[in-house]
Amino acid sequence: MKKAFTLIELIFVIVIIGILASIIGQTTKTNPLQEAATQLASHIRYTQHLALVDDRYNKNRKDKHGNVIWYKERWQLVFSSSKYTGGDDVWAYTIFSDTAGGSTGDAQESEIAINPQNANQIMTGGYGKTKAINFTDDGFKGMRTLNIGTKYGIVGDKAVKLEGGCKNNRITFDHLGRPFTGKQSSMKTPYNNGSTQRLVNKEEGCKIKLTHISGDTITLRITRETGFVCILKDGTDECQ
Repeated sequence: MKKAFTLIELIFVIVIIGILASIIGQTTKTNPLQEAATQLASHIRYTQHLALVDDRYNKNRKDKHGNVIWYKERWQLVFSSSKYTGGDDVWAYTIFSDTAGGSTGDAQESEIAINPQNANQIMTGGYGKTKAINFTDDGFKGMRTLNIGTKYGIVGDKAVKLEGGCKNNRITFDHLGRPFTGKQSSMKTPYNNGSTQRLVNKEEGCKIKLTHISGDTITLRITRETGFVCILKDGTDECQ
């Protein structure tokens, strides 16, 4: 007698395959917001690494007025959105050490970190009008993945927001890997700007909130003192 599948058995197999396909499709679906946060966390760690291995302390480093400025040259990661990133609501970030032009706080091509995986690229997603750092220019030498607006949909007036112990859209690290807030270029001493402490000292540390064009959000936290960075679980202060 010849064996064969019954209609019910075939239907059952088709249903099972459909369920498995649905589950696999959900687990393999990309999440651009999570990808953006993961990439950013990695590059924050790299900025800290540069600060640890490239100690900027030099008491003889002075500006034209004779003021010591070594601490203004610490490695930092700065977020920006402008016509040089692709639009006023399109966000990108740049990793640089403010060593040229009198430590103005603005990144110049020569100050930007080189991509350790490609020596022909610098670590910016767009910053200024110079061809090499203008995301919209054909001569752009940066990393397009660092333009998290076009790459991951981090688009909006407040799509990048620094909270807790941080402000001014930038994170800086000292030679011990500790995070600082605000512009180093405006500081009067290595740790203070007048009476304002720039070393992140709030218990909650520094928080960076990313908002996707869909309205979904994700938050990263940089711990005070250690500079440890992690992505937080939804609605909690616990690391993923």
